[in-house]
Amino acid sequence: MTSPAAQPAPAPKKDPMKSFRGIMAATLILEVIVVALALPVVAKLGGGVGTGAGYLVFGLIVALIATCALLKRPWAVYLIGAIHLVMIGSLFVLTALGAIGLLFALVWAYLLWLRRDVAKRMAEGRLPSQQG
Repeated sequence: MTSPAAQPAPAPKKDPMKSFRGIMAATLILEVIVVALALPVVAKLGGGVGTGAGYLVFGLIVALIATCALLKRPWAVYLIGAIHLVMIGSLFVLTALGAIGLLFALVWAYLLWLRRDVAKRMAEGRLPSQQG
């Protein structure tokens, strides 16, 4: 006979990582809204929307929306990280966009920490959906 501690934890009825992808998509959409609010700043302080700063903001908006469709892929988190590196790097082009990048990089760091914690609890069988 094997001890109860040696048996693998039962799989949860609902996939917690599927709901986490919904949280990630919602965060990306919120980030799109905030980055789009940088367009008036570009229009007033960045030389206009038709300049490099304006194209950078539009490119980031498109990249963030497109990333929502790719969240099932295992490399989507790395893509999100790369987008944030571009946003933080734009600190020298447009300070407001760099500040947005830093703020959302902290949000994503917290979300990824939560995902790691849920995966650890799921492996140990401590999720409420695994109790029974």
